[in-house]
Amino acid sequence: MTTNRHDKPTKSRELQIFQYLHPRMKLATEEKQHLDYLYKGYLGELEFYNRLQQTELKNHLILYDLLLPSNHTEFQIDSLLIWQTRIFLFEVKNFEGEFYLEQDNWYVALTGKEIKNPLLQLRRSEFLLRQLLQKWGHDIPIEPYIIFIHPEFTLYQAPQNLPIILPTQLNRFLKKLHASTPVITRKQKRVVDQFIVHHKEQSAYEQLPQYEYDKLKKGIICPSCTGFLKPFTYKKMICETCGRQENIESSVMRSVKEFALLFPHRKITTSRIHEWCETIYSKKTIQKILATHLTPAGEKRYTFYLPKKEIITINNPD
Repeated sequence: MTTNRHDKPTKSRELQIFQYLHPRMKLATEEKQHLDYLYKGYLGELEFYNRLQQTELKNHLILYDLLLPSNHTEFQIDSLLIWQTRIFLFEVKNFEGEFYLEQDNWYVALTGKEIKNPLLQLRRSEFLLRQLLQKWGHDIPIEPYIIFIHPEFTLYQAPQNLPIILPTQLNRFLKKLHASTPVITRKQKRVVDQFIVHHKEQSAYEQLPQYEYDKLKKGIICPSCTGFLKPFTYKKMICETCGRQENIESSVMRSVKEFALLFPHRKITTSRIHEWCETIYSKKTIQKILATHLTPAGEKRYTFYLPKKEIITINNPD
């Protein structure tokens, strides 16, 4: 069976890039709003995951954060609970505040501003998921729901037959699901494998800001805030903003991960990571850390580093 890399919500590539860029460059207002939207969505998915972990449903086949191709397009799924007789499709919304419905239109109660009907996204995902399952030769019913996870979300004038679970209904809903969970079968595991194999790592619809290496602020970003780390002791770094301490090795490897995601076509070399981290003065320290955690390639002064056990073809990378 394929290793399940989707057993817990993870930050999307788009969100990670935004969070790496935010301390290093000035984002436009719209870009900051998009970053907040992505992060709030991730926190909602994480909260739903934590709620499931408090029930016996955690022992069943649940997948998170799938990006799937279907019908010449793609669609994103927050969570799937896979049973032998049906599949539960969960779209998690982290809306906060009071909202109301008038016919099929959704509005913010405080301002009267209309928002996009979240049920439209749910219906689209259900439709594309059904097409994908049929393509794979499965005739499995889909039961879709929107999970409103934020405890301070309120929805007025909502018909009772809508496929939505409000915060006050979630505990009862999860208990009801657990009461009827079936035994896991090989067929279910095969379906899980198919989802994981067909997952796409990168969306064609990412909304990323334009950025250039030379214009980004260099340094090691604090893992707790948007401050930067500076040397504290021989083996420790400290955040200038919040005072968090971290060992140099962890700091450098986090920075390597950022560099590789932001600039996937650039080689990871001692000089480049030394420049990217900026505040670590010794190139020898950088070289030692890279050699410990990565696989060296090339020769002598042209040495660069690859993830261990990874086999890739490099076509004249920068």
